[in-house]
Amino acid sequence: MSELLECIELNPEKEARYAVIWLHGLGADGNDFVPIVPELGLDDLNIRFVFPHAPVQPVTVNAGMPMRSWYDIYVTDLVRREDAKGLRESQARVEALIRREIEQGIPSERIVLAGFSQGCAMTLQTGLRWPERLAGLVCLSGYLPLAEVIDKERHAANQDTPIFMAHGTQDPVVPLQRGENTRKLLEKMGYDVEWHTYPMPHSVHPHEVRDIAKFLRQILTAQP
Repeated sequence: MSELLECIELNPEKEARYAVIWLHGLGADGNDFVPIVPELGLDDLNIRFVFPHAPVQPVTVNAGMPMRSWYDIYVTDLVRREDAKGLRESQARVEALIRREIEQGIPSERIVLAGFSQGCAMTLQTGLRWPERLAGLVCLSGYLPLAEVIDKERHAANQDTPIFMAHGTQDPVVPLQRGENTRKLLEKMGYDVEWHTYPMPHSVHPHEVRDIAKFLRQILTAQP
């Protein structure tokens, strides 16, 4: 097993009751979504936010130049040819972070996986296969990777886990149709998907932040 990823952690003053592991997109790092935390207005819930840094590795669509990436991207349409090995290696890294939170006293059902773009793909790659119930999945401007095998590999433990999905209507990087296809497939498999679109490109909208905050408060306060 590889070493734990380096992370930025925002810990509440009191002992954390919940954890949100938030995965950044291609070329960014764990700092990317740290500024959103104060905007969520969830200080009263004692959440530990964990923002890991993806490994630095060559990315084919970036002319092979190294950058932070959860997995390689071979083609611009994202799914015609996928880096299954890289996806599964990063899945193991995210699973290690979940286990660390559990070891620190936060049970799986109080842990949320969240991610943007590539981080969204990793949230679904990991969350749907995780063998214990999670509190929820927050999936922003991304898609479901390895879609052809998910029905065989998904774990029943998270069949009823709430999934928040959001996408920009003007996204040139991960087209809206890619997100919609993921939503339809998840719903076909019986998942509870809360779907939102916003008038934005490949980014985050202020109304989206408000909706994420509402979702997180709802699913976390529902936990025993």
